[in-house]
Amino acid sequence: MSPFVTPEDPTAADAIAGIADELSVFDDWMDRYQYIIELGRKLPPFPEAWADDTHRVPGCQSRVWMEAEPRDGRIYLAGASDAAIVSGLVALLLRVYSGRTPAEIAATDPVFLKDLGLIEALSTNRGNGIASMARKIREIAAVTPAGA
Repeated sequence: MSPFVTPEDPTAADAIAGIADELSVFDDWMDRYQYIIELGRKLPPFPEAWADDTHRVPGCQSRVWMEAEPRDGRIYLAGASDAAIVSGLVALLLRVYSGRTPAEIAATDPVFLKDLGLIEALSTNRGNGIASMARKIREIAAVTPAGA
């Protein structure tokens, strides 16, 4: 099984709308947290060999690792964390960004995290961490040549 996430939704905007719909089902943040944790548990297995400093995302309180693979003009992402809630946040980001073109990634501002209420609902450190993950993904897209 590939560690890279294949998109379920046709576009990043559709993924964001889907996440918003799914989160709106829950009345309180404890239920939303549980849902996010479940998303993290469904991530493809992340290779142990990648759980190293080379793949580590700086700026996260928990340990977070990511890998990118350009393929057919799109960037596929794999990710993992040592914390359950953070793994879920990784899963949300990969749902939005993995399998997209560098241009679509660059055009998808991570402000959706704030719009969905995720940044405010998290501790400051976790909020900063998810922002660091989104920044890392956009940096990868910025240096990936079109058509790679």
